[in-house]
Amino acid sequence: ARQPFWLKTEKQCVVPCFLGSLALQHLAAMAVQFYDADFKEGLKVKTVKDVEADKFIVAFAQHLKRQGRFEIPKWADVVKTSRSKELPPSDPDWLYVRTASMVRKVYIRAGTGVGGFRKVYGGQQRRGTQTKHFCKSSGKVARYVLQQLEEMGLVEQDENGGRKITKEGQRELDTVAVQAAEAVEVEED
Repeated sequence: ARQPFWLKTEKQCVVPCFLGSLALQHLAAMAVQFYDADFKEGLKVKTVKDVEADKFIVAFAQHLKRQGRFEIPKWADVVKTSRSKELPPSDPDWLYVRTASMVRKVYIRAGTGVGGFRKVYGGQQRRGTQTKHFCKSSGKVARYVLQQLEEMGLVEQDENGGRKITKEGQRELDTVAVQAAEAVEVEED
């Protein structure tokens, strides 16, 4: 079923145009893209919240790897990240990426603990012919990452439970965010 869509032509006359739902979704996505671009024009990046998540996570994972303060355990290449997974991650740097993602989530929402991260990184468990069922991710991976971040001084225990970002951690994450935004601007030019 095609929906009528009113289209302005070059002569400023309105003509009904019948587009499919896929075309309407594409037009809506383009409108959002241009709307976001207007707000990003004069934006000066100061914090992690000003940078897109995927750009920041890649930049902070590289930062962790270069620093060498984050220890990779022996079991990192054989452990599954969830009960629902069949194989361990294929990326050799998956633990750096997971750590960057987790520290970003702690920055944005303080008080998140191991149980919260198990829910966030969980997924659907395929059970053959039965219906899929939600399954939490590995608690050991989340616990290990948070303990390493505590040793590095980026996060600390929250008195209400979970973890929160430290002042030193906030400063380091904001510095990496500014560098990531600069790298994105260089790529676009």
